Amino acid sequence: MTLPELVQGELGEESPVARVHLGGDDELFVTATRTLVYRAEGLLSDESVEEYPHDAERVSVSESRRKAKVTLEYGLDGERTFSVPRGSLEEVLHPVLAGVLSAAGITDPGETVERTFRFSELTLVVTSARLVKHVGAAVWDEDYEEFRYDDVSDFDVEEGSHATTLVLATNGRQERFKAPSDRAREIEETLADALLDHYDVATLEEFRALSAEADGEDGDGGALDRADFGGGPDPLSAEPAEIDTDAGTRDDPLEDPPSDPGGAADGTTAGVGAAATEPPRRADDAEAGAAGEAAAAGDAFGDSGFEPAEPTDDLAEEVAALRETVDRQAERLERHNELIEQLIEELRRGR
Repeated sequence: MTLPELVQGELGEESPVARVHLGGDDELFVTATRTLVYRAEGLLSDESVEEYPHDAERVSVSESRRKAKVTLEYGLDGERTFSVPRGSLEEVLHPVLAGVLSAAGITDPGETVERTFRFSELTLVVTSARLVKHVGAAVWDEDYEEFRYDDVSDFDVEEGSHATTLVLATNGRQERFKAPSDRAREIEETLADALLDHYDVATLEEFRALSAEADGEDGDGGALDRADFGGGPDPLSAEPAEIDTDAGTRDDPLEDPPSDPGGAADGTTAGVGAAATEPPRRADDAEAGAAGEAAAAGDAFGDSGFEPAEPTDDLAEEVAALRETVDRQAERLERHNELIEQLIEELRRGR
């Protein structure tokens, strides 16, 4: 797939490592050193390319119902923000954050960022060599923590009804963090696969045995204490809201008032009786009555000196001209509707 000419000029000798479609002809391109946001020509703007270097000190995200904004802060050099459709945020954030981690020297050359997980005030970045953890309003800043797989001796999961605790044994300590139960399986599998690939083993049991052998232990000294993981901070709100079970109750529904069988019967009898006593009308009588009414109307026009109006050529021309005007107005309305839909689509894409 070819690149827009304006993007080719901005890239120079660099090649994009990620390309994300933002709706319409708008796209986002990520290189090793920067992010380029391409906006195609539209109702609100001309064709353009904006550049966002990866040497940022902080990355934050804000979301609204339709849009999401990614802000890169550069210390004394200020900050830069670009907007994307909310549905594209996760696809955009992953390569951008990977570029920022690489520029900050957190990940090494050749190290792959496998997945990025963002839950409220917890962000987890799983790479091929480490786990990067950040707790706070920002997605990432200098207050991050990292856990190299070379220092990890065990990995386990403690399941809960609303949140799941993931525990790493590293350097003789237990590092634990919580994630929503509906996403914990994704983190568990991604992190476990990264650990197994790093140590070139097939199962966690083999990984634990390998770690115990490296430590000169029988396999228990470096393992996690699965009986008690302790307390620790919880970055997520895992407790459900209290529910008032009495608020939705009500008394038995009211009974319908008794009906009056006698009245209903009398009404039915009366209607049948009236219909039975009225003599049927003959079709000949109806036709005769209609003819008489038409004759009376004609006599009325004759007595008054007026005659019924007949259609003229001028009236037909006016009707034709009016129809042509209505057709033109309909075409204009259709064009206006198309422009409004295009404007709404550009606003949704974060123009």
